[in-house]
Amino acid sequence: IDTLHPSLEPVLRETYGIIVYQEQVMQIAQILAGYSLGEADLLRRAMGKKKKDEMEQQRARFVSGAAEKGVSAERAGSIFDLVDKFAGYGFNKSHAAAYALISYQTAWLKANAPVEFFAASMSLDISNTDKLAAFYQDAKRFGVKVRPPDVNRSEADFDVADGEVLYALGGVRNLGLGAMEHVVEVRRAGGPFRDLFDFVERVDPKQVNKRALETLARAGAFDTLHPNRAQVVAAADALAAYGQSMAAERASSQGSLFGGDQAEAARPRIHKVEPWNPIQRLDEELAAVGFYLSGHPLDDLVEALRRRRSDLLADVLIKAEAGHEAFRMAGVVRRKQERASQSSGEKFAFVTLSDPTGEYEVLFPPEALRKCRDLLEPGRAVAIKVRAKARDGEVRFFGDDAEPVEKAVENATAGVRVHIAPRNAEIEALKRRLEGVTNPRGGEIVLVAGLDGGREVELKLPGRFTLDGAVRGALKTSPGVVFVEDL
Repeated sequence: IDTLHPSLEPVLRETYGIIVYQEQVMQIAQILAGYSLGEADLLRRAMGKKKKDEMEQQRARFVSGAAEKGVSAERAGSIFDLVDKFAGYGFNKSHAAAYALISYQTAWLKANAPVEFFAASMSLDISNTDKLAAFYQDAKRFGVKVRPPDVNRSEADFDVADGEVLYALGGVRNLGLGAMEHVVEVRRAGGPFRDLFDFVERVDPKQVNKRALETLARAGAFDTLHPNRAQVVAAADALAAYGQSMAAERASSQGSLFGGDQAEAARPRIHKVEPWNPIQRLDEELAAVGFYLSGHPLDDLVEALRRRRSDLLADVLIKAEAGHEAFRMAGVVRRKQERASQSSGEKFAFVTLSDPTGEYEVLFPPEALRKCRDLLEPGRAVAIKVRAKARDGEVRFFGDDAEPVEKAVENATAGVRVHIAPRNAEIEALKRRLEGVTNPRGGEIVLVAGLDGGREVELKLPGRFTLDGAVRGALKTSPGVVFVEDL
């Protein structure tokens, strides 16, 4: 106790005193009323449950047992009254004191060592995706950076480096902690992996099979070795087979007869595959990690949504606490749970949505659910109208309506300006990305190419186009595109 902060001393002494008192009550029952150890423990439990009938039974047992020890019924009843009085507050008080101590300790750690706090918290729930998602969002609000999984940097468990949380390889879905510990051991023994082939050559294919390779690629764990995730997933079969052949060669203790150059020649060919657009990339990441880690599908639509007077969760929480109630919001549906009202039998739903600043739950009552049930399916991006109720530091949301987010941002911008590097641009690839997205009510697309001498040339594409997140993402990832901006 003396080593703790002075403000904690009375709390801990209170907790310790109550625990000791509970033990003393058991001893009193044994010595004074002839209770066995098991019976004394039943008395202690009855005190905690505070059930009147059970305590009356215990009173009768206590008084009769004390009488056999020569203690009068009046005196025994008076002693039991003291025990009964303690049962009214002692159990809650002891727990409140203990929880207060734990709350103080965790709050201190979160305030003074936030990076380590979040890494440790995520480590405790490494197999619980929902908890990991909640910790990740809390870390973002606290300004703590969580780095995506990386086979050359991450540990099997959550760790800390350079003031950041390193996402655990073992925290990725469907990857065993033991298999990822093997990957880390191989890296420590032989140094960082030089490329994708070096990785499959060194790890045990029984530990890291085809499915694990695909999952690591989807989660972005190979990005520093090979940034085209789609290409790695497409080559997973060939890579796994190559890894098995290398493992068989090691097992037979036969080195390559032709040296390193010929060994490299045996590596499988990875065919050219077009990278996933940002929305596909995040969807695949969501499937592997369980939540959006390196970005969010609505990132490219934030400004367009703001023009439509839509608020992000972080802004809504502040406004709701200030008394505002009606909001326009947007999000990607993560979960939907429908339930039936006990009184009317009508269905209502709890819908969890995600935006770039966090996750939130919205209750859609029966009338609203009937209007927009089909839109509220997991994976759909929607714009919603909600009412917010702030109470006791918590904000609850009630949904009134929903529509596709593409409709909500329609005509929000006049168009986009796409800056390209002429030498690297592939116009045919750009055309393919725009096939099927013409829209008379959409926006314009202007190509801007830099020329020698600091000059620029602009070319407006004929027609108008739907400029939702998927199209914007497709434009951004088209070969030769430098950046995209709103007109």
